[in-house]
Amino acid sequence: MPYYIGDVIKDEKHLIARTPEKFRESGIDVRIDTRVEEVDPAAGRVRLAGGEQLPYDILVLGTGAKPVRPGIPGEDRPGVFTLRKLSDAVRIKGWLGEVPCRKAIIVGAGFIGMEMSEALRNLGIETRVVQRGKLPVNRWDPEFSQTVLAELERHAVGFAAEVEVRAVEEGRRSRLRLVTNRGEDEADMILMAVGIRPDTDLARAMGLPLGTNGAIRVDFSQRAQREGVYAVGDCAEAYHRVSKSWVNIPLGDIANKQGRVAGRNVGGGSAVFPGIVGSQCFKVFDLEVASTGLDEREAAASGFHPVSVLIWGNAIAGSMPGSKKLGLKLVADRATGRLLGGQAAGEAGAVSRINTLACALWAGLSVDELAWLDLAYSPPVAAAWDPIHIAAQQLRRKL
Repeated sequence: MPYYIGDVIKDEKHLIARTPEKFRESGIDVRIDTRVEEVDPAAGRVRLAGGEQLPYDILVLGTGAKPVRPGIPGEDRPGVFTLRKLSDAVRIKGWLGEVPCRKAIIVGAGFIGMEMSEALRNLGIETRVVQRGKLPVNRWDPEFSQTVLAELERHAVGFAAEVEVRAVEEGRRSRLRLVTNRGEDEADMILMAVGIRPDTDLARAMGLPLGTNGAIRVDFSQRAQREGVYAVGDCAEAYHRVSKSWVNIPLGDIANKQGRVAGRNVGGGSAVFPGIVGSQCFKVFDLEVASTGLDEREAAASGFHPVSVLIWGNAIAGSMPGSKKLGLKLVADRATGRLLGGQAAGEAGAVSRINTLACALWAGLSVDELAWLDLAYSPPVAAAWDPIHIAAQQLRRKL
């Protein structure tokens, strides 16, 4: 959606996988802009906002996630947005088309904050990111977060750390004024990008058990803990194959896979969702940033004894002109030598290395095995000793 707002994707229709009309051609009745007010599991009925009641034999909950709002005065003023669904993106793009926007403030420095900073800056809008923490994307190692910060600064995106927002008011020189613990700043648009949480209102009202992460508990077939009820996507848990725990990681690829598994089971087939390893990535300007598995904190919380190494190298062979700086971090369990996770940031090759590490995590490889993986080599795209090999060799010496 940030790429639609930034006019890289010109037509919103390209973001729609399948229209209601296409569904109806297959005999599936799809109703959009229709709110479910209540589910009566005892009677097997769903009550819609207009009062209509629909009976069901099997119910699939795919209620997604809600954007978190800071809960400050003025956060609902015109020009203050969240970005979670396509209609949000359409509203933001419409606003930018109708209202002269010279400056934007983004509250939050996660995925959406980074992608939107690029989108707005590329539209020629002065952009500033404010964050409660000290660095952007704080799930990553501080070295990588510093690299992201440098990329923001290189593209003239302002960044303010340790900022707590307190109110949004009418501006004097611009449409809006953001009041914080560090003073005031004005802008024509403010994006609240401080996170999301599972939308489980209906699930809680039905009495469905939730996990400690706030998402709906499911099994490997996506069944919730009530007969005839399934849950998929951002509102549901997923099994993490590395930590051996149930987690909630709201990503579109996970939602798609869970939906397919539930669909097969609802249709009389048999399918299981084998879990995730937590792979994720984003791009900000000319920088790829990606991760998979566990970081040290998560590894320790899961009962491992983490040890890590972070290296900087070249995504292509050193003999080739135009080096591509790439940082790679590996995390392993000191007791067993098992790979637990990886992070990467660089001009090129970060996502491809993380995808390789995701496969290694899926297969349960050790650091020793990772150090000798048979990876494709050609000077324009990789060296004979890949950064994965080099990092794994260094990590072996720490175990």
